[in-house]
Amino acid sequence: MEKAQQKGQIFTKLAREIQVSAKAGGPDPAANARLRMAIDAAKKESCPNDTIDRAIKKGAGLLDDGKIIEELMYEGYGPHGIGVIVECQTDNKHRTVSEVRHAFKSHEGNMGESGSVAWMFDRVGLLEGIKAGKFDPDEEAIEAGANEVLPGDGGSFEFFTNADELDSVRDALSKRGWKIETSELSFKAKNITELTEAQTKDVEEFLNFLDNMDDTHRVHATI
Repeated sequence: MEKAQQKGQIFTKLAREIQVSAKAGGPDPAANARLRMAIDAAKKESCPNDTIDRAIKKGAGLLDDGKIIEELMYEGYGPHGIGVIVECQTDNKHRTVSEVRHAFKSHEGNMGESGSVAWMFDRVGLLEGIKAGKFDPDEEAIEAGANEVLPGDGGSFEFFTNADELDSVRDALSKRGWKIETSELSFKAKNITELTEAQTKDVEEFLNFLDNMDDTHRVHATI
């Protein structure tokens, strides 16, 4: 994919998340944590301010272009029996379901009915953040009320919480000096599918294919 096209796709995905966040919790970032983080993520990628402002207004119903962004979830089995949940944000669900079905089929997988693989995952709260200085990540997780902490990318850490404790753990971490970059409901695999090196390559190719689709928001797999 060419660089400019790739950047455009990233901006589109970021703008959709801003739009959905503004629709769900209102257009004021100070009172809407999800929107605040969506705006921060967009700015981190140098997304133009006009694009951000337009997405907020669209989500808040102040700009009507006739397109409504829906959040949809698809499930299925990928190559080598991995369970996969694909979260999408789209203004055309017929296009999206067709593209997701094709992605599964073309990678020796099967798209399933709702609930077909959801049982393989726990619904959890996911927080990702960074903190300066020295600290014990496990102690931070315990003090904030998180269930588990894992190292993330670039010095960040991922905290997992019960789905209904996401907000309270986020507030506790913020008070302990954490800069929270992600705060969302997520899916965590209960059991990991055992794969050989060659099988892992097939799976990674499939998950990257899903990730690169225009309407994909998040992809979760039992790996």
